[in-house]
Amino acid sequence: MAAADEVLLSDATAQAESLRRGDLTASELVDAAIARAERLDPQLNAVILPAFDRAREAVARAARHGAFAGVPFLMKDLGGQEAGAPYHAGMRVLQQAGWVEQADSYLVQRFREAGLVSLGRTNTPELGLTPTTEPVAHGPTRNPWSLAHSAGGSSGGSAAAVAAGIVAMAHASDGGGSIRIPASMCGLVGLKPSRGRNSFGPALGERWNGFSCEFVVTRSVRDAAVLLDATAGRMPGDPYSAVPPRASFASAIERPPGRMRIGFMSVGPNGADVADGCRDAVRSTAQLLEDLGHVVEEAHPEALDDRRNAAVYVDVVAANTARALGVWSDAIGREIAQEDVEPMTWMSAERGRSMTAADLLRCLEFVHGLGRRLAQWWENGYDLLLTPTCGALPPRIGELVSTPEDPFSGLLRSAPYGMFTLPFNMSGQPAISLPMSWASDGDAELPVGCQLVAAYGEEELLLSVAAQLEQNRAWTDRHPPVW
Repeated sequence: MAAADEVLLSDATAQAESLRRGDLTASELVDAAIARAERLDPQLNAVILPAFDRAREAVARAARHGAFAGVPFLMKDLGGQEAGAPYHAGMRVLQQAGWVEQADSYLVQRFREAGLVSLGRTNTPELGLTPTTEPVAHGPTRNPWSLAHSAGGSSGGSAAAVAAGIVAMAHASDGGGSIRIPASMCGLVGLKPSRGRNSFGPALGERWNGFSCEFVVTRSVRDAAVLLDATAGRMPGDPYSAVPPRASFASAIERPPGRMRIGFMSVGPNGADVADGCRDAVRSTAQLLEDLGHVVEEAHPEALDDRRNAAVYVDVVAANTARALGVWSDAIGREIAQEDVEPMTWMSAERGRSMTAADLLRCLEFVHGLGRRLAQWWENGYDLLLTPTCGALPPRIGELVSTPEDPFSGLLRSAPYGMFTLPFNMSGQPAISLPMSWASDGDAELPVGCQLVAAYGEEELLLSVAAQLEQNRAWTDRHPPVW
């Protein structure tokens, strides 16, 4: 088991190579991951729907020739539906109903074709609405770097499990920063692909009117690149899809990116405050990029300063929250009432119900206009935008939770965590968070991510520059106290 433990602590690409060489069996590696989950998860509360027996049975059926054949994995309990597996989406009402999914999503099929073996499902806030993972249904997920702090959201359970070394990568999704924010808070790589890069089928054509996407959080850039090759691509009936890459995503990390023109932000939109540690991280990264030969200047798209961005975003999400409660009411056979959901979920749905069809169309017209205004900055000669991933250090457990008396209090306190991420869900552009720095909060040393954003469809460029930064920062050598 010692050999399996050692292999488990490498990235997923190295794990797959060890399995192909015959250094150990897939069963041994999966058993080591299960043992690690049983030992560490009581501190983290990341794996809320374990499926360990199912994982052991699945090893024998795992794809033999996939890029990650036999590598243990985890699914976020939002999206990524698995036939026969419980599904709660962070909702107590689905937990109480004992809801089980009937069909695999296309993305789950592609994960399996890549050879990944799911150990179960990870914690997420109710309907993925907050940048912290503290649902009433399952309780808070804690950060392996400091158990007093949040692991982020909405993919906080997945990020905590990867950061603690239970698995090397895990499923995640991102509708406003939910891959990048927990990646930043847990010291991981978090790639948000372009809109339409991965399919939402067969159940959905898109989620949150195109704001949301699904992929993973990883320890290394190469894991993200290799897995994106396995998951990307149009599926039958998809309403749209991203243009295929010029070559493989995996080959992009082997190619030098050339001399890029990179703008960076060290303050928030409209001059919003940014925590010292986040500002220092982005300035340090800007200097490193300049040392690597890139042209770096303080510049950003003016469209990011439009004060309407956040309000329109909230309205679109509210309309989708109202629809989600209607869908789940039909599924469980009764109307979901106010007492069935958390305060912010209900108030968001109420806001959505108060909107007319014309109101939603007006929002979507603004979103499309914002996407064009943002894209113009890249058309005008910039290759990448560098920002802090978050404007503040990871919050402590409880800081972003709303109360019945003030249902939107958590949302308002969440503003620093989404101000750099959510505009690019609206535009559909690819973005990646990289663990470029660490900062102190009391006795805790916490990761600080920096975000790189590319033009639509340019994941190859993002991955090439990310790999260059990884070679110079070597973040995979740093491990949290819970490890």
